Amino acid sequence: MKADKNLWILVFVCIINSLGFGIIVPVLYTYGKTFGLTGTTLGVLTASFSIAQFFATPILGSLSDKWGRKPLLVISLAGTCISFFLFAEATSLFVLFAARILDGLTGGNVSVAQAMVSDTATPQNRAKKFGILGSAFAFGFVIGPVIGGSFTALSPQAPFFFAAGISLIGTLCAIFLLKETNQTDKKTRLNYHGNFKFITLITTLKRPAVGTAVFIGFLLTMAQFTMIIGFQTFSVDILKITPTQIGLFLAGFGVCGIIMQLCVPLFTKLIASKAVILMLSTLLCLAAMFCSGFTSLFIPYAICMCVYGLFNGLRNPMLNALIADHVNQSEQGKILGINQSYASIGQTLGPLTAGLVMVISIHSVFFLSSFYILVAFLLSFRLKSKE
Repeated sequence: MKADKNLWILVFVCIINSLGFGIIVPVLYTYGKTFGLTGTTLGVLTASFSIAQFFATPILGSLSDKWGRKPLLVISLAGTCISFFLFAEATSLFVLFAARILDGLTGGNVSVAQAMVSDTATPQNRAKKFGILGSAFAFGFVIGPVIGGSFTALSPQAPFFFAAGISLIGTLCAIFLLKETNQTDKKTRLNYHGNFKFITLITTLKRPAVGTAVFIGFLLTMAQFTMIIGFQTFSVDILKITPTQIGLFLAGFGVCGIIMQLCVPLFTKLIASKAVILMLSTLLCLAAMFCSGFTSLFIPYAICMCVYGLFNGLRNPMLNALIADHVNQSEQGKILGINQSYASIGQTLGPLTAGLVMVISIHSVFFLSSFYILVAFLLSFRLKSKE
C-alpha cells in the first residue's frame, strides 16, 4: 500500500511539474519579445535548456543512487520553481537564458521520479507504473497551454508566477508526503562506487540491451520533435487552420498518448514481451507518419496523427521498463538519467534537422521523421533478441 500511495503522490507531483512547463509554452515567445527575443534566439533559448539537461540529468540520477531519490527530486522541483520566478521578474534577455539554464541543470525530476517508480516495481508491473507516470506528465502538458493562455489576460508575468506557485506546491508535496524509495546510510554511501563519469554517456550505448533501448528512445524522440515542426508549418501553410484549432489539435494528440499509456496493462497482459509491444507500436507509428507525408487534406492527416499519437504513447513505458529490467537498483537513477539526457538531445536535434529539410518541402519533414522511426524499428529487433 505504501508503494501505491507513493506512486499516486508522484503522479500528483509530476502533473504539477509538467503543468508548470506547459503553462509557459504558448506565452514564452510573446513575453520574450519585450526583451528582444527573436525567432532565432528563441531556438537558442530552447536549446540551452536541453543542453544543460543533457549534462546535468545523469549526474542528478547518479547522486540519487548514492544519497536517495527524495532529496534530488526536491532539489529538481525547487530549481524549476526558482526558474519560473526568474522568468516573471526578468529585466533582460540574459535573465531569461539564466532561468532556462537553471531549469535544465536541475531538470532531473523526470528520471528521478522514474527511478522511484522502478525501485518499488516488479518486472511484471513496471511497464504499467511507467505508463501511469507518463500519462501524468502528458496530462500536465495538455492542459498547461490552455491555462497559460488564459492567465495572460491578467498580465504578461501572471503565467510565470502561477507556474512558480504550482511548482512550489509540487516541491512541498515531495518534502512532506513522499516516502524515500532508495534508503541509504553512511556505510552504503561509503561503499558506493557508481559515481557518474561523462564517458558513461558513451559506454552505456555499448551495453547490449540498455544501450539499444536508450538509442531507440533517442531516435523516437527526435522523430517526434521533427514531426512537431512539420505539424506547425503544415497546419498553418497547407491546412490553413487557426491558432485555436491548432491548440485543440495538439491537445487531442496529447490525449491520444494519455489514453494509450493508461492501456499499458492491457497490452502487457496480452503480449508478454515488452520488446514485441515496442516493435508493433513503432511499426504503426512508422506507417502513420509515412502516410501523413502524402496528404494535404485535413481528415486523412488527422487520422494519421491520431494513430501516431496513440501508439507513440507506448514508447516511454516500454523503453523505461526494458531499461530498468536490465540494470541493478544501484544504478537505476544514473541509467534512467542518461536515457533522459539522450531524449533531451533528440528534442534539440529533431527541430534542427526538420529546419534543414524544410527547404525541400513541408512534406519532407514527415518523411525525415519516418526515417528516424524506421531505424528505431530495425533496432528493436536487436532489442528483442537481448530481452
